[in-house]
Amino acid sequence: ELADMPQLGTSFSKDDLIGQVTLINVFGSWCAACRIEHDMLMTIGEQDEVPLYGINWIDTPERGTRWLNDFGNPYDRVGNDEKGRNIIDLGVTGAPETFVVDKEGRIRYRHVGPLTQDIWLKTLRPMVLELQAQTHANS
Repeated sequence: ELADMPQLGTSFSKDDLIGQVTLINVFGSWCAACRIEHDMLMTIGEQDEVPLYGINWIDTPERGTRWLNDFGNPYDRVGNDEKGRNIIDLGVTGAPETFVVDKEGRIRYRHVGPLTQDIWLKTLRPMVLELQAQTHANS
């Protein structure tokens, strides 16, 4: 279970992923590449096309909260995995990593490294829209 982040609201669990297509982004205040992708995450969050959940990984909740307060919080929900053990099932090897999760809560795609506009527009967004259409058609 992910811990809540101070001042940022409720974390999330596997149950929160069921019934919707979701992006999960793994970040940390210590992660230089996370700063590189952050503006792209802010853009994705502002577009409001897909829920964006964050996991502050191997970091304290206080540092993660301060980092998001400084640079902006693109996430609909954000949780903390200070010891790095709670998200081991995702296969996370570093930060940043971003996952496309389908309506059953299954990982459909894993992107390792910073998100760029090109990766979002040509790979992740089309996949999200396709999975959302399948979700709608199969409901």
